[in-house]
Amino acid sequence: MVSKKKAKEYEERMGQANTVLGQVSEDTTTPRNIRRAAKESINALQTGELTPAVRASNAISILDEILQDPNMPPYTRVKLWNVMSLLEAIKD
Repeated sequence: MVSKKKAKEYEERMGQANTVLGQVSEDTTTPRNIRRAAKESINALQTGELTPAVRASNAISILDEILQDPNMPPYTRVKLWNVMSLLEAIKD
């Protein structure tokens, strides 16, 4: 079981990730498929019935797949890498 302190830290991390993913999903200079993946990642993080680690893992999986896209602007790629590093610290 995760301690209350860790749970709070994980929620903060997911909140930060959601903020950045929201920015990516609303950036009209980013290709539509990448914005869609960012929205899917937000949804994955907000699925309440799963543990924080599973939610983070699902979001990382979505982002990892889209990071292979050659049409992704470099600044968007950096934002998504930062989100992934935030989420990778979340464990059960």
